[in-house]
Amino acid sequence: MSETDQPTPGVPAKPVPVLVPAPPAAPARASTRGSKRRTVGWVSLIAALALALGMSFIPSPYVIEQPGPVFNTLGTSDHDGTQVPLISISGATTYPTSGALDMLTVSVVGSPESLPSWAEIVGAWFDQSRAVVPVASIYPPTVTVEQQDQQNQAQMVNSQQEAIAAALTKMGTAFTTTVSVAQVATDAPATNILKAGDTIDSVNSVAVTSVDTLRAAVTANGDAAPATLVITRSGAQQTVQITPQKASDGTILLGIAAAAAYQFPFTVNIQLDNVGGPSAGMMFALGIIDQLTPGDLTGGQKVAGTGTISADGTVGAIGGIRQKLYGAEQSGATYFLAPASNCDEVVGHVPSGLTVFAVSTLTDSITALTDISSGSDTGSPPTCDSVQAATK
Repeated sequence: MSETDQPTPGVPAKPVPVLVPAPPAAPARASTRGSKRRTVGWVSLIAALALALGMSFIPSPYVIEQPGPVFNTLGTSDHDGTQVPLISISGATTYPTSGALDMLTVSVVGSPESLPSWAEIVGAWFDQSRAVVPVASIYPPTVTVEQQDQQNQAQMVNSQQEAIAAALTKMGTAFTTTVSVAQVATDAPATNILKAGDTIDSVNSVAVTSVDTLRAAVTANGDAAPATLVITRSGAQQTVQITPQKASDGTILLGIAAAAAYQFPFTVNIQLDNVGGPSAGMMFALGIIDQLTPGDLTGGQKVAGTGTISADGTVGAIGGIRQKLYGAEQSGATYFLAPASNCDEVVGHVPSGLTVFAVSTLTDSITALTDISSGSDTGSPPTCDSVQAATK
């Protein structure tokens, strides 16, 4: 009350009513606010669940790469329901092997016709062993899935032939190579001069013994003058002249796709169903060498690896290296042979307990296996960590 409301002396003060809030009032307001909060919470939860449910059905424009099956090139594979040697050799002396030389694969979850949902993409995003990539990077829009599969199978067949050639080259075993025309481009220097199936025997008197020697001879000729090619068509030799063309990147071209065919002194049969691509070449070559030479390349160890191979033993880069690292770790390997050109993708993504050697040639791979089998560390080849450290 205010100062003017004080009681008069000697006169009993009138009772002053005390207004006490009615007991139900305050609780009623609190209950209303709490009810609203609960309602908002339930609405938010239901909305989130509805969004998550919707995401589980909505396709994304991505596919998922993840570790695929692992195959021991010294072991067996399933062929029409029967276990058969992955690499079998007839017509040459072979020797027992031990340990494992594992080739690795990458599985792709999704295709243009069946894309992963956003929920699957989110799950893969937080998994180190998996990668989310645009669907067009795996399945180009101008190529059908069937065409892509055919291309992958062709690359696998070619990598097997290159692996046999590389193994025999490393061992010093002679074999015959022929380079033929697989395709002639439209409006190219070779159009109407060369045909698919022609064998290219020489360029400017330089014998063509591989696609690389053909490329080198054409490059050496340049685009200023005609190159003289000796070819074999339908069993008869003939001489033709073609003036190569310089591409926008400076490459000297005849305008053909060339393919190498090899005639080996014995038979090497590689049986591996439902796997495509060129990245197993190096491991095929090592498996062949291990069978054709006394002793064990691995020393009984489980070694994994990946990399393309060419007949001269050059190891090339591959895709999906991080998924293959995790595939190796999951299969129990402790050593991994990786193309040196992939080391920038390897460093920082190596699973615990896995040592990764950087290899550029088949000789590097065998040196690494020698170190692994003997338990020594010569520092050659180096690990991917040391390769990357040296480039900084």
